[in-house]
Amino acid sequence: MATLTNFMFKPSISLSTNPTLLHLHSHRSLLSFQPSQYSQKTRLKASHNFRFITKATAASGAKKTLSDERVQKVHSIEEFDEALRAAKNKLVVVEYASRNSEESSNIYPFMVNLSRSCNDVEFILVMGDESEKTKKLCEREKIDKVPHFSFYKSMEKIHEEEGIGPDQLVGDVLYYGDSHSAVEQLHSREDVEKLIEDHKIDQKLIVLDVGLKHCGPCVKVYPTVIKLSRQMADTVVFARMNGDENDSCMQFLRDMDVVEVPTFLFIREGQIRGRYVGSGKGELIGEILRYQGVRVTY
Repeated sequence: MATLTNFMFKPSISLSTNPTLLHLHSHRSLLSFQPSQYSQKTRLKASHNFRFITKATAASGAKKTLSDERVQKVHSIEEFDEALRAAKNKLVVVEYASRNSEESSNIYPFMVNLSRSCNDVEFILVMGDESEKTKKLCEREKIDKVPHFSFYKSMEKIHEEEGIGPDQLVGDVLYYGDSHSAVEQLHSREDVEKLIEDHKIDQKLIVLDVGLKHCGPCVKVYPTVIKLSRQMADTVVFARMNGDENDSCMQFLRDMDVVEVPTFLFIREGQIRGRYVGSGKGELIGEILRYQGVRVTY
């Protein structure tokens, strides 16, 4: 799990007088924290001397067994910047590849498949060894190994990975590009208050997934959250908040004493009934069932 090192381990400043959040605040002391079991992946180190390092040797270029018309190929810094501008606030997934990289060839068909099913996400391919122009682009973006995936929104790089497999790529796209699943996307304390108010009558269990943008375990567990949101739609409401999205979200995490992510808050009738800290799929499902009143034996 990732640790929020800038959090202070002391009671936060007083909450607003909104009774819903006061209920939440009053139950913080009842919620225990579980020890960390997962760690984030280390950041990539940028090389001062640009060169491509491939983890596997010679292979032909990416095999186009599928139509890849939705993957835009860019050949210069100017084309790259224009593609990001044109995408506006959509998620943009960029694969930096090389013609002599077997891993680049292997992962490309999976990106093509994703491009065909994720119409609200833009996909870009940069062949770093294609020309001097693409080499300069990779230098600017500090890419020294391929395949390398970078994720952008509103021209800002929000995440990057290298040497990943298909499952991790799908998980990243779901986590950073989700805009149409059954998971409610919350962007402020006010959004949380409204969600709680909306479900006071039906008394559904609310599962609030609290994470950070650059959190490997948060990405890892999110496909499970999406799947559960579909399977349990009749009885459970799933929501998500990234604490580092803005000041309101970060303050909410502080007020809820969230010090590690991902943290799942279980809320019913305006009160936090418990929490689960971690990215274990089985443990998460077990906790949800427990707070629904189902007896779970571990």
